[in-house]
Amino acid sequence: MTRSSRLYIIIPCYNEEDCLPKTQPVFLAKLKELIEKGLADPDSRLLFVDDGSKDATWAQITAYHQADPLCAGLRLLPNGGHQKAVMAGIMEAMDRGDVSISIDADLQDSIDAMNRMMEKYQAGAHIVCGVRASRATDSFLKRFTARAYYFLMNLFGAKLIFDHADYRLLDGEAMRRLTLYHDDALFLRGMITRLGLPTETVSYDRHERVAGESKYTLKKMLKLARDGFACGRLKPKETRRPYDERIAEKLF
Repeated sequence: MTRSSRLYIIIPCYNEEDCLPKTQPVFLAKLKELIEKGLADPDSRLLFVDDGSKDATWAQITAYHQADPLCAGLRLLPNGGHQKAVMAGIMEAMDRGDVSISIDADLQDSIDAMNRMMEKYQAGAHIVCGVRASRATDSFLKRFTARAYYFLMNLFGAKLIFDHADYRLLDGEAMRRLTLYHDDALFLRGMITRLGLPTETVSYDRHERVAGESKYTLKKMLKLARDGFACGRLKPKETRRPYDERIAEKLF
């Protein structure tokens, strides 16, 4: 039996004014396809989360919302980082929908994998993680450091799914459990394996960015690694909702 599937596609954005004009039509077309195929409810949404951008990103998101109600927006102030932007989107999706898929705005992750994610969700999976099919295009050094990174993270208690970043589906129960783990050091890919829910994976080929530049500087990558080591010690907290104070504006 098909499960209720008000889908929220969470798209964290930080200074993406060059990227969104190219990727937003692709995201919108994919959501409409999922609705037409019965994989998502007509009340589903694209949720663009502007993480304190300094360019025209929010103005673009506002225009998308005005042009099509399938496009929703969340503006956060100040900039808090990619992981917190994704979590803020998950909390909003938890309140409004049944299932979420988080994906970066640059479309390096194959959007077509969403169909298989939704199919696995409808078959009973609570979490579906997108996994890179290959690192054949990476240099030897990048492949070596990636494998060393995953090995060390697992060694220090962050149980990671190899070659999975932040492209994933979460159902309502997974979102609820995940939002109990909130802290200044967020490392979502290390936290989802601690939720105790049925988890599946789908593989896909990773693409080049369609526009703009990666927002992950070396400093941010090192901070993410540090947060990864810390996430194994996080405990669930039945406390106030994090990030609510950072929400400057909502478009629904």
